[in-house]
Amino acid sequence: MNLVNETGTTAYSAELDVCIQFLTSIGIKTTFREIYGDCFLPGLSIEQGMIVIDKTALKYPGDVLHEAGHLAVVPASERDCLDGPGIEKRENREAEEMMAIAWSYAACIYLDIDPYFVFHDEGYKGGGSYIVDNFREKRYFGLPMLQWTGMAASDQMQQEGVAPYPHMIKWLRD
Repeated sequence: MNLVNETGTTAYSAELDVCIQFLTSIGIKTTFREIYGDCFLPGLSIEQGMIVIDKTALKYPGDVLHEAGHLAVVPASERDCLDGPGIEKRENREAEEMMAIAWSYAACIYLDIDPYFVFHDEGYKGGGSYIVDNFREKRYFGLPMLQWTGMAASDQMQQEGVAPYPHMIKWLRD
């Protein structure tokens, strides 16, 4: 698959393919089609629990993995009705944002993708490299909530031999 961003250059197609295969394998649906109207992120939308990707408008393919993190960390009973505007209105949106960041960092490590693919400096209010640098130094935010939901090992579980974060116990919240 070749993706052409708004500058007319092909970028990140191999990494995006890996991400799409991974998302499919864990049960997050994706589709490719043109998106009409405004989106929070260029070329990306979430509609009824599915990530919609507009190949002609997608500027940063790594954003797909972060948006998947939003779907992954919401309760399963709410996932299929989630959409982009709904994410912004969720009661626990700040906590879910931190969880989605921690989730997408763990996904990068699992998939052996450079985290800067997701955490680029055009996103995260210019702080993508700050996030990666802190996570590489094991200064994780969002992790306590992933542990609380059972998606990543708690300290007690680690003492019992369960691999610590960035290993994930499960990729989707129950």
